[in-house]
Amino acid sequence: MPYGSSYGIPYTYAAYGSSEAKSQKTDNTIPFKTPSNEMAPVSIDLVKKQLKDRLDSMKEFQKANQQQHEKHQESRDDSIKTIENLEGSSGGIAERYKFLQEMRGYVQDLLECFNEKVPLINELEASMHQLYKQRASRLVQRRQDDIKDESSEFSSHSSKALMAPNLDSFGRDRALYQEHVKRRTAEREARRARRRLAREQSGKMTDHLEGLSSDDEETSTDTTNFKMERDRILKESSKVFEDVLENFYSIDYIKTQFEAWRSKYFSTYKDAYIGLCLPKLLNPLIRVQLLTWNPLEDKCQDFESMLWFESLLFYGCEEHEQEKDDADVSLLPTIVERVVLPKLTVLAENIWDPFSTTQTSRMVAITQKLINGYPSVIHAENKNTQMLLKALLLRMRRTLDDDVFMPLYPKNVLENKNSGPYLFFQRQFWSSVKLLGNFLQWHGILSNKTLQELSIDGLLNRYILMAFQNSECGDDSIKKAQHVISCFPKQWFTNLKGNKTISHLENLSRYLVHHADTIYRNSIGCSDVEKRNAREHIKQTIKLLASIRALDHAVVVANEHNMKELKILIEGK
Repeated sequence: MPYGSSYGIPYTYAAYGSSEAKSQKTDNTIPFKTPSNEMAPVSIDLVKKQLKDRLDSMKEFQKANQQQHEKHQESRDDSIKTIENLEGSSGGIAERYKFLQEMRGYVQDLLECFNEKVPLINELEASMHQLYKQRASRLVQRRQDDIKDESSEFSSHSSKALMAPNLDSFGRDRALYQEHVKRRTAEREARRARRRLAREQSGKMTDHLEGLSSDDEETSTDTTNFKMERDRILKESSKVFEDVLENFYSIDYIKTQFEAWRSKYFSTYKDAYIGLCLPKLLNPLIRVQLLTWNPLEDKCQDFESMLWFESLLFYGCEEHEQEKDDADVSLLPTIVERVVLPKLTVLAENIWDPFSTTQTSRMVAITQKLINGYPSVIHAENKNTQMLLKALLLRMRRTLDDDVFMPLYPKNVLENKNSGPYLFFQRQFWSSVKLLGNFLQWHGILSNKTLQELSIDGLLNRYILMAFQNSECGDDSIKKAQHVISCFPKQWFTNLKGNKTISHLENLSRYLVHHADTIYRNSIGCSDVEKRNAREHIKQTIKLLASIRALDHAVVVANEHNMKELKILIEGK
């Protein structure tokens, strides 16, 4: 019998307190019912089977839980690795942030320091330039006064009768002015005597021509005053950074700071355009070192051997390959362009004397060095280069207008070769020839058109040819013409087409033709020796015409004077 069937209650139960239970308790009218179906008998195999099914189900459930556990374990391991990676990366970001904040503070302090010191540096630099300018102006003014004094001494004074007895033509006190002239004359002759003695001792007396030397000797007083003022400026410059830590005025330290930035965090270094800012940042410190730099002087230190240049020479040159647009590659060229070129422009405009062959050679040498060694300098759009060339041209034109003077005397006055007018005329001629040679040293730097306008139209045709026409034809004129022609660059005549020289030299060519004709006319009726000398002078004149490629004029002169051998030689060219 099924369990519980004899009691007449169902094999079910309801939870305590439920509505079903309450309804059962309150409703006593419903009788108990016996189950209609009887339960199947329970066997051991059935129990075992149910237990086995239960076990298999729990095993599957455990397997699923195990897999889920492994997934969570893997997720945990991945999370730990991610945390470790993030912690490592956050540490680098923090370090970079700290470094950049320190650099920001350092640069701000550096700029505040320069804002205070740059006006002092500008003042010192202006004082040094003014000192050099005063010395150069004093020498130029002395040369102009000497020329005026000698010109007045050897010229006629027909207007004296119309002047007041105690005043000269300029309204100056005549007695006082004459005292100044006497003093300048004595000083001038003493300087010439000292230079003449020095040439005699060095054995250069035979090759020297009056007017080729530069009168740049200074009095001991001027020299002492110049050195005292120069030392004062240098002493002041040494005090500019005396109240500043070395970190803010040492180029080596500043370079080290930015090199560390470039090495550690190149992307931010590049984004901040530090390569473009460094030349302007270092500008004041370099100008202090260049304060006394003057390449026009003897034994001037080469700027490439200065400390600032050597310190920055290998800036940004790491072992790894550099980028094409890396601004640090052009650091030194940019500094040379923005610091050295403006310095050279001031020297060219205010200090350089075009009459000095030594100064001109040094100025040409340093300019040529910058052009050959620094590509940015020769760039056509470089404003600093344009300013330098403009300053050079202005100085040369000012010299032509203010310093060149060629006296005109009758030929009978110049016949006495020991007279004052003759010596003054010769000195002025050779000084003009020296200036012509100095101008033509700029060949290859200034354009041919500009150089020919200055040297030939402005100097040769305007002054030197006038002196030729006032000179006696013969050995002296040929010697002078040879010196003049030797100044011309040979490149002017190498690529000329036809038999004509350059148009600017046409006046010189005509003078040489006239010179040959004059020599021939003067030899008519003379002795055979004089005729042979005249013929030799004509040959020299023809060779001079051929040397400047004035072949048309040379052939005409050779035909007129029956010099077939020279004609064949000329036509062969």
